[in-house]
Amino acid sequence: MSYTRPRELLGAALLAAVLLYGVVQLSYGSLPPLPVAAGGVLLVVAIVDAVLAIVLRPRAKHRSGSEPLDPMMATRIVALAKASSLVGALMGGAWASMLLYLLTEVRLFGSDTIASIVGLVSAAALVGGGLWLEWAMRNPDEPQEDDDDEAER
Repeated sequence: MSYTRPRELLGAALLAAVLLYGVVQLSYGSLPPLPVAAGGVLLVVAIVDAVLAIVLRPRAKHRSGSEPLDPMMATRIVALAKASSLVGALMGGAWASMLLYLLTEVRLFGSDTIASIVGLVSAAALVGGGLWLEWAMRNPDEPQEDDDDEAER
């Protein structure tokens, strides 16, 4: 298994930001107002990821007094963690492009600006929660990856 790299997430965020910025420039006037709660949904998922990381870390690390984690469940949790960080990066790029458009159009204090800030902060929290959950689920018996080994592949 390969772990999520920050450069992969940054690339996804930049791709989403560039694509959405073009769409927003062409069609912002026809879009409905953004609800502030739209970005808050990402924060809920980030909190779920953080709680899972706290609860499952002792089980994943085979600590005494904790029930071992089912391998299939661990696989599903890692998939959730990887998906969370990727979705957070994509949505972070999208919210950042919306915020950039709003700031360049001098709409500093509109409801769309507030919704974009909430969305950007929530997306960053989701990336952090996903990466933390992935880190918490690392198998202590698994050999550590070497960057040199991956460069040769």
